[in-house]
Amino acid sequence: MAFTALVTLLLLMQYLTFSMLVGRERLRHDIRAPAVTGHESFERAYRVQMNTLEQLVVVVPAMWIVAGFFFLPIAAPLLGLAFFAGRVLYRNAYIRDPQSRTMGMAIGMLSMLGLLVLALWGTIAQL
Repeated sequence: MAFTALVTLLLLMQYLTFSMLVGRERLRHDIRAPAVTGHESFERAYRVQMNTLEQLVVVVPAMWIVAGFFFLPIAAPLLGLAFFAGRVLYRNAYIRDPQSRTMGMAIGMLSMLGLLVLALWGTIAQL
């Protein structure tokens, strides 16, 4: 479980970093809250942050369900690390050119799907 906790903290730190990058773009382009539109680099950073938040709501609980119920608990943090790596690739590609985000998005989605399938399987097996 400690490995799952470590990966959870890593994911939260990644999200915090993405949030701080949005703040940096706000300052750089003088975009005052609550505005969510403005310079293209701000909008890209903001979309990365929001997209990550939308997916963390699925990934973190699923990861903990897998760690708690599945017979191979190492799968939870490994898939969490894959998600983390996918988000790094996604962010770097999306900031450069949103059309180039496919690889990072695919890695993130596949790891999220893997977590959901294993969480469902593990939970049903415990019934």
